[in-house]
Amino acid sequence: MKRILLVFILAAAVMYGILHGNLWRNNLYWLPPTAVERRNSLDTCLLKPAFESLLGVDKIYPFLCANDFIRVAEFHGSDKFELPYGIKRAEQFFRLALSRLQNCGLSNEGDSIACRRCVVVGNGGVLRNKTLGEKIDSYDVIIRMNNGPVIGYEEDVGRRTTFRLSYPESIFSDPIHYDPNTTVVLIVFKPRDLKWLWEILGGQKISAKGFWKKPALNLIYKSSQIRILDPSITRKTAYEWLNFPTRFPKKENEYHNINAEQKFLKKLIDKNFVVNLT
Repeated sequence: MKRILLVFILAAAVMYGILHGNLWRNNLYWLPPTAVERRNSLDTCLLKPAFESLLGVDKIYPFLCANDFIRVAEFHGSDKFELPYGIKRAEQFFRLALSRLQNCGLSNEGDSIACRRCVVVGNGGVLRNKTLGEKIDSYDVIIRMNNGPVIGYEEDVGRRTTFRLSYPESIFSDPIHYDPNTTVVLIVFKPRDLKWLWEILGGQKISAKGFWKKPALNLIYKSSQIRILDPSITRKTAYEWLNFPTRFPKKENEYHNINAEQKFLKKLIDKNFVVNLT
């Protein structure tokens, strides 16, 4: 669980860089047609964030689109990696899952997100009694992870959620947590995750087989609110930055190096790539 959490944090940090900076100014030839159509006012960003230098690419689009995910995967080299770093041997599962989604844009309101102030909110106890809720809600884009609750903790964590990064085992299933203004980003670790999404959006019976924990058996979000993160972002954060293996052992934390991960996050803060609000 812990090793997955850091991937979520870093993936969210990459999304922070994408949303905060102007990463689509030129050379749009490789972007999905949908992405090109939806970039809109991203060109209005005046400041280029330092975080962009860490990405190692000039342009990036976070979500996969049904009509050209194969072409995008080939461009990033994701066709040479298996999940969670690519689409190799899972192309059909991606195709089925993406066919259920109505949108692959950055938001549900025509992708009008310009260069905005973004914050990544973790689920750790460090937020307790910090009364950062109002500060967090002052940001334009609020990124949260897994099923970290908002209800009942508003004073410390805020009320709004723009993006929530999840996987089948960590997505909300209780309607009390439904937020019509949230875009849920599925981070795929195995083909079964994609099959789960295809089945649950199709109203089919869900099997818990193949999951490390019982997945959500019902979905409280509309299909228009769901996106699938490009595995190339997971590969960048987990494989290239933290040197995670290409094949994971059965024991969750067998290769988990907490010290290395903490040092990496500290490096991001020291370089002012991100700011620690706590």
